[in-house]
Amino acid sequence: MTGGRFPAGGVIHAQSAASERRRGQQGFTLVEIMVTIAIIGMVSMIAIPAFSNSMLSGKLASIANSFASSAQLARSEAIKRNGTVSLCASSNGSSCSGGWTDGWIVLAGSSVISAQPALPSGFQMTGNATDIQFKSTGLVDTCTSLTLKKTSDNSQQRVLTISTTGRPKIEKTTATGCGA
Repeated sequence: MTGGRFPAGGVIHAQSAASERRRGQQGFTLVEIMVTIAIIGMVSMIAIPAFSNSMLSGKLASIANSFASSAQLARSEAIKRNGTVSLCASSNGSSCSGGWTDGWIVLAGSSVISAQPALPSGFQMTGNATDIQFKSTGLVDTCTSLTLKKTSDNSQQRVLTISTTGRPKIEKTTATGCGA
């Protein structure tokens, strides 16, 4: 056989056989590995911030929902007890004191119905009042608007509004206001 891969006479030399085996082996080159690492890095740069935003959104929603639940509890307790019930900021968990970031309580007379601990580090809640009085009808005298946000990140915040009808509302926005 002549002109093929085998030398004349059909004898395969040891060097030719080794060369043939190397050509047949599969693997990745350094360039292919570096391109793969670069692509993984670019995808990570996109995915990690999105994941962080999702985590922040979940935390803000959790805190806002906890506050709305406390407002609903205070309203329903005021109607049930036929008397005034307070939802107020509390730094000690037993009396109205401090700011919303310190935590809050639902208070009927001198009895604490519910208490929420201070917000996680790095979060703050500010607003136009620190004490919301629910009347026996479930109404409040003035609309209250609170803004919940992470102190180091203004990209997301929640506006918690308690209308004069006593109903809480949560908005995922950066604008604040007291709508009914």
